[in-house]
Amino acid sequence: MLRKGTVVLVLSFALGCSSSGPGPGGSGGSEATGGSTAAGGSGATGGSKGTGGSQQSGGANGSGGASATGGSTGTGGATASGGSTGTGGSSASGGSSGTGGKGGSSVTGTGGAAGGAGAGGHGGSAGGGGHGGSAAGTGGATATGGAAGSNGTPDGGLAGWTLTWSDEFNGADGSAVDSTKWVYDTGGSGWGNNELEYYTSGTANAVQQGGNLVITATTANASSYTCSYPSNGPCHYTSARLKTLGKFSQQYGRFEARIQMPEGQGIWPAFWMMGDNINTVSWPSCGEIDVMENIGKEPSINHGSMHMPATGGTTDDQLTGMYTLSGGAKLGDAFHTYAIEWTSSQVAFYVDDMLYETQTKAAATGRTWEFDHPFFILLNVAVGGTWPGSPDSTTTFPQTMKVDWVRVYQPAN
Repeated sequence: MLRKGTVVLVLSFALGCSSSGPGPGGSGGSEATGGSTAAGGSGATGGSKGTGGSQQSGGANGSGGASATGGSTGTGGATASGGSTGTGGSSASGGSSGTGGKGGSSVTGTGGAAGGAGAGGHGGSAGGGGHGGSAAGTGGATATGGAAGSNGTPDGGLAGWTLTWSDEFNGADGSAVDSTKWVYDTGGSGWGNNELEYYTSGTANAVQQGGNLVITATTANASSYTCSYPSNGPCHYTSARLKTLGKFSQQYGRFEARIQMPEGQGIWPAFWMMGDNINTVSWPSCGEIDVMENIGKEPSINHGSMHMPATGGTTDDQLTGMYTLSGGAKLGDAFHTYAIEWTSSQVAFYVDDMLYETQTKAAATGRTWEFDHPFFILLNVAVGGTWPGSPDSTTTFPQTMKVDWVRVYQPAN
């Protein structure tokens, strides 16, 4: 998140300018299933031949009616309990917890078009994250409650999107991050921003704890590391910086994370992305998108920015906007969800699903649009730097950024 020239495009909510550069910039069920055996019923139907009846339709314990029938005649029921033509039922008769489906309004005898809430968790907006029940009456496509749910909460399944990558940070307390997904940036070189921390590896400053990734910026044991910036000597702070470079990258889609911020003068947390060609073209020609970027002296403001070369050169030129919580609330008071939706023509920025900024290729005149190739993800907490300034007597340590999850989607179609 190098901060140099500033160009501001004002959109949506109150927007402002800031510069950034290559520095810091809901899960559905424990196995994401729509039911314990991924069925909308043991026969995955609303009834053996469109009835609410035999085969224990609608779910093992949520059948259309007593004795696994929809009614006294084994049909949908005399008063629409199974549905007027023996469907899964007009109101979740397929199963008490969404196992067969909320209703069977579209296909006679199916478990229901909506797919239900999903027995493994709450499922999402329409049958476990929008996967719903198929025409065959299953709990959802492959009977999932969502693409990758966990924690028994909505898995972030979004209508119109398919999950392609995620980390829910549900490892054992005190464990390191998943090495198949993340690698560490390490060192105390200033990182192009005059930062003051040394980024460590392992669990010294980044651990999984209580279902979150916890990145800690601290003064503890910092002097055991040597920082080349501002001079070759003992460091004053340590922190962590994680990235998916070489593990995962994607071109276009929705990238989101649920985060609780640290706070304080000189603290600089970020959730951001850079082009995975960075090692061949360097920054800013690789492009950068800052999904969440905050400086601790502004605890209510999120900055959403994009960085790219100015036309004809390699000088950083940025587009940026701001989202400010109302009523003096602080981003560190609770978890908030930060997201972008990225296409070939634009990048839209969200906080808690509130659109506050849209940057378009057509409007990015005088710049080289470097957002047509895969990007990787970064998470870090910097200390000090040109933009936030150094910590002062008001800053307390340790400071932690908690990340509940990171998820990436591509359009379902």
